Amino acid sequence: MLSRARLNEAKALLAAGLADGAYYLAGYTVEFALKACIAKGTRKYEFPEKKKVDAIHTHKLRDLVRVAGLEEARRVEARNHPTFRANWDVVELWSIESRYDKHRLESARALIEAIGGRNHGVISWIRLHW
Repeated sequence: MLSRARLNEAKALLAAGLADGAYYLAGYTVEFALKACIAKGTRKYEFPEKKKVDAIHTHKLRDLVRVAGLEEARRVEARNHPTFRANWDVVELWSIESRYDKHRLESARALIEAIGGRNHGVISWIRLHW
């Protein structure tokens, strides 16, 4: 699974003290996982509507949650599990523009934990839907 591989690479960058790369790469793990959900919902030989195809070509995690049809499920999970809500709040701060930002080890570590943590990590939640 591509998202798990990228998360492991982000952890390796973090362990090497490379916070900027760790933060940036970690965010892609959520994007990849959401796009996997979208892909799974596409039937073989289906020709998706142009509007949907255009919507998939984004790096905005909130938009990808919507395209994947997971917004309501995300709201329910956040309402029922405060740890997931806190994790999602951390993850939602990531953006493609983060590649230009400087990140501290603490913020990279927090993002990686919010994504891959065993206690209501965002990737674990997404996997329930693909």
